[in-house]
Amino acid sequence: MRSAGATEGNAEKRYVQLTKSKTVTDEKKGLLETLLSAPLNVTIREIEVNSAVVTWEILEGDPVIGFAITQQKKDVRMLRLIQEVNTTTRSCALWDLDEDTEYIVHVQSISMGGSSPPSEPVLFRTPKESEKLASQSPDRLMSEEFAHAAQLRAGELIIIVVVLVMWAGVIALFCRQYDIIKDNEPNNNKDKAKNSSECSTPEHPQGGLLRSNV
Repeated sequence: MRSAGATEGNAEKRYVQLTKSKTVTDEKKGLLETLLSAPLNVTIREIEVNSAVVTWEILEGDPVIGFAITQQKKDVRMLRLIQEVNTTTRSCALWDLDEDTEYIVHVQSISMGGSSPPSEPVLFRTPKESEKLASQSPDRLMSEEFAHAAQLRAGELIIIVVVLVMWAGVIALFCRQYDIIKDNEPNNNKDKAKNSSECSTPEHPQGGLLRSNV
């Protein structure tokens, strides 16, 4: 039989082994979280007065399942956090921005084990409304004016076509009425001739010529 001391020693050894295994597992988990790389090539595109789009890239093979974006006004501590999981997108729209304001953006990748370190900060500034209008190229303005003129011409053509159709209907109705009147003219002439002949022929009473009394 084994002694009680040997049993306690074996139990302590098992506890030490389990503790070591748990420590190794935690270390591996922390190592996996550390190995998740921060997003690369973070870029701000399509900067408008009140919106912008941030894009980024990740290293091939990273088990990324989502992203987290922090948006902050320069020299202001208040942050806006945008987070999305179960997605493979590599871009996100930033909305409700203030015009003529500088913003700082960080992007983090999210995996099943946690989040990556934040990316390098990206600084951008939204333009003023007047600057945005002034930055429009002459070609774009000309194209917009041409499109507007084309719409006006299309409307004018529609109106002209409608008017022509109405005039054509009026002319057709007039021609029909004219044909009806023209067809009825011979009958009217016959009736007039008959009535005039009846009025011009004197009627004599029966018995011949009238005689005057002497």
